[in-house]
This record gives sequence, structure tokens and C-alpha cells, in this order.
Amino acid sequence: MMMTFRNLCVAAALITVLFSSCIKDVPLNPEADIDSFIVDKKYLTSDVFIDHANAKILLYLKPSAFTDGIVPRIVVTEGSTIDPASGDTLRFDSTGIKQYTVTSQSKQYHKVYTVAVVNVGNWAWDFENWVLQPSSKYLYPIEPDSTQIWSSGNPGVALAGVTKDPSAYPLRDTTDAYHGNYSALLQTRGGTALSSILGIKLFAGSLYLGVFESSFALTAPLKATQFGQPYRGRALRFTGYYKYQPGPVYINKAGTPQPGITDSCSIYAVLYRGTTRLDGTNIHTSDRIIATATLPDGSARGNWTKFDLPFVYNVTTLPDNMMLAIVISSSQNGDSYAGAVGSRLQVDSLQIVHE
Repeated sequence: MMMTFRNLCVAAALITVLFSSCIKDVPLNPEADIDSFIVDKKYLTSDVFIDHANAKILLYLKPSAFTDGIVPRIVVTEGSTIDPASGDTLRFDSTGIKQYTVTSQSKQYHKVYTVAVVNVGNWAWDFENWVLQPSSKYLYPIEPDSTQIWSSGNPGVALAGVTKDPSAYPLRDTTDAYHGNYSALLQTRGGTALSSILGIKLFAGSLYLGVFESSFALTAPLKATQFGQPYRGRALRFTGYYKYQPGPVYINKAGTPQPGITDSCSIYAVLYRGTTRLDGTNIHTSDRIIATATLPDGSARGNWTKFDLPFVYNVTTLPDNMMLAIVISSSQNGDSYAGAVGSRLQVDSLQIVHE
């Protein structure tokens, strides 16, 4: 009995040492990310969006937020720390840049998130200002005050292994403009080796009011396109100018040519209730939709052509919280990965006309 007890003690001690050794060998978490940034909804006109690719926190605030300040509850990756701390009041009473620094559990990595307040004040766009994304090298348009309210499929295409060159992406600027120096060029591109493995043979050029949720980019691409920005008032018409040249060969999702089918572009606006964005899975079918304005004919246009689309409403009384999406694509069925590689759509001088 004594021998057995001693053996048990030795075994227990050995297990303890081995277990302690295993614990010491586990590496500390190197991640330094903000997983969630929670703000009281009474201060928001739209849900907070975390742009991980560009390390930005996008806030859509009511006037009371500027008066009271907000107290965000911030969740970071396991073991990491953040400064300023979660629960500290964030005020917007100065022009200083608001930033949060996340330090990883290992203390080896830091990530600085910039807080950007998004304000859609002028519902007219000439696409004169473009920024180059520093790591993936794609272009995106910004407002004159540097606010970013437009997004595209470019971030998703970047994850698919496209060449890091602005001209290789489906959306970029061009000096062929209706007004000013630049317009937006959307071009349907062929897929990459990686996207083909996932069954994606082409990428339509896209441009939309909203944000791109990169966490869905390769697993659920339609959910990655989050459409809409906060809107108040009554939209009457959606106007603008466009040129369009369809590509030579229309292919279906499998990449098979479809003789007799010609690609067409898509331009439309959707007004809907609520503060949570619609996405590519429900932008046409949601029961939250209040009004739509749609280009009826997306066939070729060799010269700059004006469109003037009335909003058609299905309600008489407008809700307090609304979002407005504008969605533009160089291939009408690009969300189903069908279209013609080489289709080119240019848009310029877009405007929402209010009551």
C-alpha cells in the first residue's frame, strides 16, 4: 500500500510538472483587434461599423451625441488591452483625431484604430477625390471633407489574390468625365485562381453607398456588401450620367459562354426603414424597403447619357429611421457571378433630389 501511494505521489508530481511546462509553452495571443464597439442606440442613426482592413471605427451619430458624448463598450481580442479604456467617455468637442490603441497579450503588436464620424450632408457626387488603399493598392472615392461613404467589391477582390495595381481592380477612377476631372469606372474582370476554386469566375465592377464587411468576403460574398447610409427626408428622384459598353462574351456562373445574351449594367437606389444595413442577399426582397428608383434599360450607351429616375413609394408615412442605398454594377447579374468580362460602365454627377 505504501509503495502504491508513493508511486501515486511521484506520478502526480510528474503530471504537475508536465502540465506546468505545457502551460508555459502556450504562446501569448499576438492579435490586437477591436472585435466590437458598442454605443447606445439612442445616439446612432446607423449601426457602428468596424473597418478592420483600414483600422477605422465608423460612427453615424445624432446631434445629441455631440452634446453629451458617448460611452462606448469595447471588446478586444483575448488578452489584449486598449487605451483609452472601454467605458471612457468619448467627446467630439474638438477637431482632434480620436484614436484607440490596442496592444496584444504578447505586448509585441499594436494596432491603432481611428474613429471617423460619417456625415452624409450633400447628396450629390462628382467623384473628384480618390484614395489609394496602402496595402492592397485599390482605389476608392472619398468626399471633399475626406469622409468615406462609398464602397465597392475591391476589398473582396484584393483577398482573391489580384495583382496589387489600381488598374487590375474592377473599380477605379478615369479622366473621361462628364463633369470635372474624374468619373468612376466600373469594369467586369475575370476571376483569379483562388476565386475559381470557390466557383467565382468573374468580378463585376461595383460601387455602392455603404460599407464592405471583409469577414464575409470569401465565405458569403453577398453578405459582405452592406448597402446604405443614414437618410432623412423624402427622396423624389435619383439622377446622374453614365456610359456603358458590354463585354464581348456573356458567361454564366460556371464560366460557360451563353450565345445570344448581352451583358447589361445596373443602376438603382433603395430607401428602407431601420438602422441595420441590408446586404446583397435582401436588397431587392426585404419587407423594410420603402421606395425604389431603378434604371429600366441597362443596354449600351456610347456617349454620356442622363438618367432621371423617380422614387416609387409603397408607403404614405415615412418612419423616423431610414437608410438610402445606391447600387451600381457593370454586370446586372454580377451578384450571381454572371456577366461579360470587359463590360465597362462609367458614372458621374450622381444626385438624390429631395422634396
